[in-house]
Amino acid sequence: MSRLIGLGLLLAGLLYPFAVHFGMAHFAPWQFALLLGSLWLARALTGERRPGGVWMAAVALVFCALLALFNSPALLRWYPVLISTLMLSLFGLSLKFGPPMIERLARLREPVLPDIAIHYTRQVTKVWCLFFMFNGLVAAGLTLWAPLSWWTLYNGLIAYGLMGLLFAIEWLIRQKVRGRA
Repeated sequence: MSRLIGLGLLLAGLLYPFAVHFGMAHFAPWQFALLLGSLWLARALTGERRPGGVWMAAVALVFCALLALFNSPALLRWYPVLISTLMLSLFGLSLKFGPPMIERLARLREPVLPDIAIHYTRQVTKVWCLFFMFNGLVAAGLTLWAPLSWWTLYNGLIAYGLMGLLFAIEWLIRQKVRGRA
């Protein structure tokens, strides 16, 4: 069940900009809040305990409550900023309190990492922090000053393309680092 809820949140996140763009003419912001809030609440109640899971869900639920309370179309556009901020917080806090998020992910596949890999995963976590900061700032700028079509294009396509590019570049660099080790 928790995997299904996680998949629902992932799909909601991926489709959210398009749902906002095309759905604002047919649905009220409180209805978006109800759907998102239901997914986040279900995740908090049924999901396995992951680092940051509870506080991230709590922050998302507060956002959904405010969205429902104010029923503001402008507030709908802040969700991608919220998600980038949550991810920046999660990755950044993992650098401080360890182990870094990328190291945690790497250890799922390789439980024993050499020292060079531990250093490397810390650096990659820092790069992801920079990405989430950049992404959040761009999303905030578009929320404040750009038309809805630009906001939708960036948050629905360009941001995911940039993530894919970052994954691809990191994979190529990782192959070089592994070759040296």
